[in-house]
Amino acid sequence: MKIAINTRLLLKDRLEGIGRVTYEIVQRMVAQHPEDAFIFCFDRPYDDQFIFGKNVTPLVISPPSRHPFLWYLWFEQSLPRALKKHQPDVFYSPDGYASLNLKCPTVMVTHDLAHIHYPNEIPFLVRKYYHHYVPKYLKKADQVISVSHATKEDIIQQYKIPSQKISVVHNGNRDGFLKIKKAQKQATRTKYSRGCKYFFYLGAVHPRKNLERLILAFNLFKQTTGSEVKLLIGGRLAWQNDTVQRIYEQSVFKSEITFLGFIPEEDLPFLLGSALAMVYVSLFEGFGLPILEAMYAEVPVITSSVSAMPEVAGDAALLVNPLSVGEIVLAMQKIYEDKSLRKKLIASGIIQRENFSWDRAAEATYAILKKTASEDNRH
Repeated sequence: MKIAINTRLLLKDRLEGIGRVTYEIVQRMVAQHPEDAFIFCFDRPYDDQFIFGKNVTPLVISPPSRHPFLWYLWFEQSLPRALKKHQPDVFYSPDGYASLNLKCPTVMVTHDLAHIHYPNEIPFLVRKYYHHYVPKYLKKADQVISVSHATKEDIIQQYKIPSQKISVVHNGNRDGFLKIKKAQKQATRTKYSRGCKYFFYLGAVHPRKNLERLILAFNLFKQTTGSEVKLLIGGRLAWQNDTVQRIYEQSVFKSEITFLGFIPEEDLPFLLGSALAMVYVSLFEGFGLPILEAMYAEVPVITSSVSAMPEVAGDAALLVNPLSVGEIVLAMQKIYEDKSLRKKLIASGIIQRENFSWDRAAEATYAILKKTASEDNRH
């Protein structure tokens, strides 16, 4: 089988979110299926670390596509033209895009429909592009992979895509997250939080991630408890973060809050594993990888009771209404004050995390690709 893959988001030192999902799934498929040929479609010069085997043929297809006009050129013109001579049996697009002009069968992954639920938090042209093309992509695709049951139901409800066309393949957890020893925890806290315990957030700094309410909740937590606990925020500054910056600047406890920016891969397991808790109270998620990463790091989780987050968390987290600062504060207080609760959540997380595996995700994805290619050959 010849499989073409959209690998635009395999970027050296910048594997975030969907790029990480692409990496984990694709490297396993290449290793597990040396009998198949894989065509990797990059939109810029690639790093050799992403050529996972001898059965990979890399293509650099112009133009670099990080803007709606360039997305159109890449997916609708450059990509079909480049793949025409390779004649793949199936095209796999893990980043929520597809091509209406590509002739071979397509399997696309949908991570969420945030553009429907939070349109004002997406730049104007990007929003227009998503509203126009996402329904077309979903209809054109031979099969759609959703990363959660919540996202599958959303696709069905919003776009009337038949249920049988959508398969749920949960994300897994990347290597490296594990329980941190006491001495390592203290070293990490000395480096990042002046030796104090801390709550930790991991993800983009963006309105949908609800960081303004997290900061407000942290302010109230500090006022109520008088503790030395800090708040560390890990992740790059994304679009439209003025409100977060304003609330941070106005905080009486500004000196207790640290924006770490993009965290290097080698530091992340220690930062997460040394936290008092992961606080991930996003307004909307298609999955929520940091919740799972915290379970592997054996760190308690506070997360939202909406979209896919309860599906990932199970009973291994304190669930809060992300719109309620009061509920977030109460959860932080419970975590801070109740050691037995922390132990209970960690124990539940060790059980819950077994439901998610990159190996199983790669196997399920490959099975869908193979079935889609073989069904097309029968027609």
